Amino acid sequence: MPTLRKQALEEYLQSRFGPEATLLSFGVIGKASSEGTHKQYGYGTPVKLTFRVGREVCTAVLETMKPGPFGHEHMADRAQAMLWDYESYGRLPRHVKALDVGIFTGTQKLLSVAEGREYFVLNQWTEGVSYHEDLERLAKGRSLRPLDRKRTIALARYLAQIHAHKKRDADLYRRRLREVIGHGECIMGLTDSYPERFGFITEDLLRGIEEAANRWRWRLRGQTKRLSQVHGDFHPWNVLFKKSIDFAVLDRSRGEWGEPADDVTSMTINYLFYSLCRWGRLKGPFEVLFRLFWEEYVEASGDEDIVATAAPFFAFRGLVLASPVWYPTLPIGVRRTIFRFMDQVLAAPRFDPSRVNEYCG
Repeated sequence: MPTLRKQALEEYLQSRFGPEATLLSFGVIGKASSEGTHKQYGYGTPVKLTFRVGREVCTAVLETMKPGPFGHEHMADRAQAMLWDYESYGRLPRHVKALDVGIFTGTQKLLSVAEGREYFVLNQWTEGVSYHEDLERLAKGRSLRPLDRKRTIALARYLAQIHAHKKRDADLYRRRLREVIGHGECIMGLTDSYPERFGFITEDLLRGIEEAANRWRWRLRGQTKRLSQVHGDFHPWNVLFKKSIDFAVLDRSRGEWGEPADDVTSMTINYLFYSLCRWGRLKGPFEVLFRLFWEEYVEASGDEDIVATAAPFFAFRGLVLASPVWYPTLPIGVRRTIFRFMDQVLAAPRFDPSRVNEYCG
């Protein structure tokens, strides 16, 4: 919890309103104080500031947000809310105006970020070759190498390793299940991105996927002990192999914690996808790698229940791969097979990696 100190507040006011700004008093609404520290301050508690700028005495309210459910678990969630408040308050008639938006530093200083319009992240450059190039090679008919098996095993063991870190937070697990249905990047965002009709893909078909996935959400929402450290977007384009089985990962998404099946389905559906594009079914080297990944992951993690949680995550990833937006040139037959796969997996009580071709029809 940040501790508000008079010096830090005054320095902030001077940086924002000019060097003449002087803090007169501050404190929780109704309990203003001119003392140097207000010990009971915490996120979500509005604090009234009274300060002088030149000859004018001004008052303002410093507001924050507590971590918690309803989409406020992550610092980025709360930052998003504060940035939205600052941008939008002044656009609504009769609404109080937002004067600034800022951050607390690790040393309890307050910094303004009001001038920001777009935010960015600067990442380290990492040499390596995207894992999807291995899959492209196999799809062209090249033979399965021992290295291909070793890389699949390394990826499965990596997931088992990161998923071993658990977190007790029932609200956060339910949120992550909720997001796989309703997040703009997940199932509902994807179904909304489809044309009203695209060949055999109708609104009724898409709605059926949503409804079946939501039934899975209700089935899984009590499995809160499964909340684990995750990558969140573990597909071949986000894995860079440097040499042999040494690799780096890119672009983890939608939070640090989630359901392990999200990562496992994200990678393994790509073995199916490449095989469908080449042969119309799971076979050859892709069938070997698909089964190897599942077997190795279950053995390394001891998570035999993952097959009872995979269905809605396969639906999410299947909607990406069958999407006319993401894959505009995909043959209609492959799209149809992916939808059949999603439908059958959502209808089964547990996913069976040995029955993939049955799910595909």
